[in-house]
Amino acid sequence: MAQPTVTHFKALTRVLRYIKGSPGQGIFYSSNSILHLKAFSDSDWAACLDSRKSISGCCVFLGDSLVSWKSKKQTTTTRSSSEAEYRALATTSCEIQWLTNLLDNFRVNYVKPALLYCDNDSARHIAANSVFHELTKHIDINCHVVRERLHSKLFHLLPIASIDQSANILTKALDPTHFRFLLSKLGILDIYSPA
Repeated sequence: MAQPTVTHFKALTRVLRYIKGSPGQGIFYSSNSILHLKAFSDSDWAACLDSRKSISGCCVFLGDSLVSWKSKKQTTTTRSSSEAEYRALATTSCEIQWLTNLLDNFRVNYVKPALLYCDNDSARHIAANSVFHELTKHIDINCHVVRERLHSKLFHLLPIASIDQSANILTKALDPTHFRFLLSKLGILDIYSPA
């Protein structure tokens, strides 16, 4: 915001055009789904052209309903896509921990453990293995919250194909067809759209 350029203005007008063209769009919350936390974690490595910092994205569902989502530039520049994905996993695991504590405090019965989906094999292996020294020695110690929470059985870490990764919508520019597909997976409906 300190030094906006024409590129920033074009991005802003594109977002405003999308919002104006979708006045009836909103999240549908189902009243009859099984209460099970499912989270999707993703990262777009070195996506910011100015700083080369990565973008983390996560979305968390309770049953079929989207209850939490985040998209944020990572605080440090990562040296690999695995590290960027692992940092996104750390953010998502903290979100799962917070939601689990919230549900427990409200005494809501839900299926345990949560499911966490990640489309990066290396990040999943780093979380599961404590012996990946060469890949992990430059990763900040704080990111190892993933491994700690995985071993405490807070969640199961599962693979997902990149095309089905719901968090992609929060980290990458997508073609319109894939964008609409992921919107439907997030439970986004347009009340003005024909059924």
